[in-house]
Amino acid sequence: MVKPTAKPPALYCDLISTAWGPIAAIWSDVGLWELGFPCADETAALADIRVKEFTMLEAGREACLWSEELSRELQLYFQGFPVTFSVPVDWRLYTPFQTAVLTYTAGIPYGITVSYQAVAQAVGNPKAARAVGGALNGNRTPLVVPCHRVVGANGSLTGFEGGIDLKRALLLLETEIVE
Repeated sequence: MVKPTAKPPALYCDLISTAWGPIAAIWSDVGLWELGFPCADETAALADIRVKEFTMLEAGREACLWSEELSRELQLYFQGFPVTFSVPVDWRLYTPFQTAVLTYTAGIPYGITVSYQAVAQAVGNPKAARAVGGALNGNRTPLVVPCHRVVGANGSLTGFEGGIDLKRALLLLETEIVE
């Protein structure tokens, strides 16, 4: 059995304009590696991402098609339309537990929240609610993997890298469904 490469050989960045501000999207050879949060400007969007070694995306790369699709989906999302993101995610560098938590979280429907405990149960570790929080903290692709939809057992808004105010704003956006 050949061990998959942990880190992609090359990463490409594209800046996506949204109604909430620009977002940096980092692409690997197999999909979305990292996604930032909406920022005030492009400089802040680039500073918002964790990875620092990348090349700006050029036309002709397969990631351009993914980035165009993600851009369309983010435009709709930030206008309040229910969106199921379709771009592939690069799951490399996650542990098996993190991958289980994040792939489960990726399937939480628009406008629905679940508790950390419910996620722990769903991935077969009912006593691992805190570990679920840790796995979500490592989520490189928020919005596409909507960790903002995971809340405390009593519905409290806790633990979001983008901050509680952004988590609240995203959840409010999702409850104001445009038809």
